[in-house]
Parts: sequence; structure tokens; C-alpha cells
Amino acid sequence: MAVADAAGFPLSVHVASASPHEVTLVDATLDCSFCDELPQRLIGDKAYDSDELDARLEASQGIEMIAPNRKNRGKTQDGRPLRRYRRRWKIERLFAWMQNFRRIVVRYEFHAENYLAMVQLACIIILLRLIG
Repeated sequence: MAVADAAGFPLSVHVASASPHEVTLVDATLDCSFCDELPQRLIGDKAYDSDELDARLEASQGIEMIAPNRKNRGKTQDGRPLRRYRRRWKIERLFAWMQNFRRIVVRYEFHAENYLAMVQLACIIILLRLIG
């Protein structure tokens, strides 16, 4: 799981097993941030449409969660914050940049710590390419 800024630069990455739902991994991902400041808003897909997650992020860290409504729920957000959802392609672009690193795509590492180190190294290389 990753968090990117408005330009698509990686701010935080976290590696976990595939079995837990992504909503439960949000706090751990924010704790692994590369920078001191947390984002003001998080934009996620429909899986992140949860009242519990919205309340938890707002109360503990002051972060606004923006996610489109799931089909089986009523409207939980008006359309104004959801306009920001159109910018979600920037995190998808970050994942596409990470797919250029074969060691991440194939996942040669058996241990999660080693895989996380490779993902962090890929983030460092991505940042260095964009800066220089």
C-alpha cells in the first residue's frame, strides 16, 4: 500500500500480507511515512468508503477521506470533495513507475522486510529521477 502527494511522488509505503482488507492497513501505512507531515486528504477507491475509517482518520490525525460511494450504501459525501477523485490517476502512475523494477514485480524476496526494503529503494530511485 502506498500514499502519494499531489504530484505522484511517494510519501509512504507499507507491505503486508494479502489477506487483510486495505481499510485496516491505512493507519500502518501513514505511520511509515517518509516525511514529517501527514496529508490533509486521502483519496481512495470504493473499498475505502467506510464511516469507521472516516471517523478514525478525522479524529486521530485530522485527515479527510475521499472515496466514492459503494453501490450498497447511500450517499455519504456530496459531489464537491469527490471531484478530487479524478486525480487518483497519480497514485496509479506511481504504481506503474514501480512496475518498472523487476525485483518488485516478481517478488524474489521471501521475507517481507526485504521486499519492503526493495520497494523503498524503488521509491528513492523514483524521487531521484524526478528531482534530477
